[in-house]
Amino acid sequence: MTIKKTAPAIPDDSPTSRIVVAGATGYLGRHLVAELAGRGHEVIAIVRPGQRVPLASSHHEAQVTDARSLEGVCEGARAIFSALGITRQTDKVSYEDIEYRANLNLLEEAQRAGVERFGVISVATPETFRGLAIMDSRERFIEALQASTMPSSVVRATGFFSDMKDFFEMAARGRVWLIGEGKNRVNPIDGRDLARAASDALLTGVDEVEVGGPDLLRWDEIAQLAFAAVEKPARISRVPPWLARVALGLVRPFHRRGHDIGQFILRGATHDVVAPRSGGHHLSDEYIALAQARNTSPS
Repeated sequence: MTIKKTAPAIPDDSPTSRIVVAGATGYLGRHLVAELAGRGHEVIAIVRPGQRVPLASSHHEAQVTDARSLEGVCEGARAIFSALGITRQTDKVSYEDIEYRANLNLLEEAQRAGVERFGVISVATPETFRGLAIMDSRERFIEALQASTMPSSVVRATGFFSDMKDFFEMAARGRVWLIGEGKNRVNPIDGRDLARAASDALLTGVDEVEVGGPDLLRWDEIAQLAFAAVEKPARISRVPPWLARVALGLVRPFHRRGHDIGQFILRGATHDVVAPRSGGHHLSDEYIALAQARNTSPS
């Protein structure tokens, strides 16, 4: 991992530290709650009404876009980590609403309560994705966070294993579609490994860290891993990047979020998104586990 470190903020051996996790029901959030709880910390999970997260000490129901619903959530907390983000939600909120304004709401509440450190997740190689609302709104918040008096930990990760599930699903259906030749590289990371790295950054006072998984893979190699797991012959089709750009240009006037997600995928597929390797969980094992679960689930 590449890190920039300041003085330690929170003793990791303190079993009484109260830590708030926003976005606790998401992929990283759930793993982060489990990791911090496993270290003996009291974890307050910010969730939508009616939702719950295993291993959280308590839950605070809130609409993070409404600052009033966050009142009191950070009382007595030593730190907060925001794993908020929009991926495939269908509610009518924008990237600006969640990635920027909701995180600002959390920061203001954390400052009011005297929280010692604010952690946030973002993307490795952010320059690759500049100009997209999905990235620019998050980076605007990070700029505001780092300009504030609040000590912060920014964790920049490569693709999550949960994102790689799309390749498994395509392989299970018999064909994987790639953008371009599939020769660009990524080292995706498992949620457990990322939660461990994020917790380390938050608890030891790391300002910024880049983290990826242990295996450096081309996109066509990821497709091959998926086909091997489902025990099907590899059938890979490739879409020229120029054609994907044209199609996304047609989508943009009607579905801005869909356009941004598509552009994010396109840029990730045509650029290397690589961070220092860490962790012990491998994508090949993840695909095998998914295949076993599929084979044993009721039809």
